[in-house]
Amino acid sequence: MERIPAIELTPAKSGEKIYVRLFSGVFRNLRRVISWPLLAAYFGLVWLQWDGAPLLLFSFEDGRLYFFGTQWGWQDLPVMAGILIIAAIGLFAASALIGRVWCGMACPQSIWTWMFLAVEEFTEGSAWNRRRADREGLTLSQWIRRFSKHLIWGLLALWTAITFTGYFVPVREILTDLIGTSPDMAVWGWVLLMGALTYLNAGLVREKICLHACPYSRFQSTMFDDNTRTVSYDAQRGEGGAGVGNYKDGDCINCKLCVQVCPTGIDIREGLQAACIDCGACIDACDSVMDKLGRARGLIGYRSHNILKGLPSPFLNLRSGGYVVVFSLSLIALIAFISLRPELSVAVTRDRQSLYQVMPDDTVCNSYDLEVDTFAGRDTQVHVRVEGLEGVAIKGASSFVVREVGSSLKRYQLCVDRPLPRKTEIQFIVRSDMDEVHKTTSFFYGN
Repeated sequence: MERIPAIELTPAKSGEKIYVRLFSGVFRNLRRVISWPLLAAYFGLVWLQWDGAPLLLFSFEDGRLYFFGTQWGWQDLPVMAGILIIAAIGLFAASALIGRVWCGMACPQSIWTWMFLAVEEFTEGSAWNRRRADREGLTLSQWIRRFSKHLIWGLLALWTAITFTGYFVPVREILTDLIGTSPDMAVWGWVLLMGALTYLNAGLVREKICLHACPYSRFQSTMFDDNTRTVSYDAQRGEGGAGVGNYKDGDCINCKLCVQVCPTGIDIREGLQAACIDCGACIDACDSVMDKLGRARGLIGYRSHNILKGLPSPFLNLRSGGYVVVFSLSLIALIAFISLRPELSVAVTRDRQSLYQVMPDDTVCNSYDLEVDTFAGRDTQVHVRVEGLEGVAIKGASSFVVREVGSSLKRYQLCVDRPLPRKTEIQFIVRSDMDEVHKTTSFFYGN
């Protein structure tokens, strides 16, 4: 497969403003089918609760993640890292098979850009009207329309920011704080910052993120091969065998509609490019032109390089199949790990001030701090015992209640009155009605 050019093509590379023309078709409908449920989940999940707890909340105050009826603590961060790694592997697998489908269909950057474009067309009219207004100057009516656009953009950006913050601070608290007499300036400073960034990103910056800031477009070529399906132009059919730029004898009539609908402002006829996000807008536009001309659809289509050359192009090959296998095995391992995850988190820390203590009655004692956290979503009774030392005297609670939110810290002192090796391994065993955790530590008898 040809390498992706390192430069962006016209009109993106010229720096001119891109007036995106929205166009209906199969791929626009597909983007709606994918993006609308994602938007509904994003704006809706923050309001839902499960047994009185948020359905999804990253709570720094409680030090835990509430996730669909389960609770996770900071010690579960490796699991979160594993989820992100598996998601990256899934992205690589999808890229090897069907190109930048994530960018074109599900990336938040793309989804919010399409939303803001829809608001722009609703308030200011078509791309042609917007271009003419910028060229000839705005009338009073057009100034009102433009103000309305920016107002709606601002409200949408603010609501996006409030929702995002609501995944870290309960959203009801944020709104209550808004109408209160003493708002939390730290929270609202964050909301206003996120709102401003959303407004600038989706409303003004747009395609420049894909062209200049997104690292994915720079290394995607390492994941593509000649069997990867991407948005491609059939130059042989389009030019009738002539070189690019001569449209006299082919099906392409040089209407440039494919350029007008491209959200990144590229010309797909120039071949595979780093700025192409595989959204399929150019396919919808070109198919509509072919329908009007009475010609077959597919001058621009979702095809591999080998298909364009008339060669066999299996959907799965050794490379893409390897990605799929690794992704599947990683997902199975993650599910198994989560299913075996204990409901209790136990940490044992020795007294840092002294290795051991010799008491007046000649017994030798070691001190420990036992911290217990539970993720059962309720107050939990736990029982503690120690194994590994015969005849040990335990000074500390044999059972206690761990609250639903927050860990419990208990101090224990273990004492023996008979000679022991210098260092003996012991275990603290913490048991609840649902789980049992063993924690190994050391008991020191002498130097």
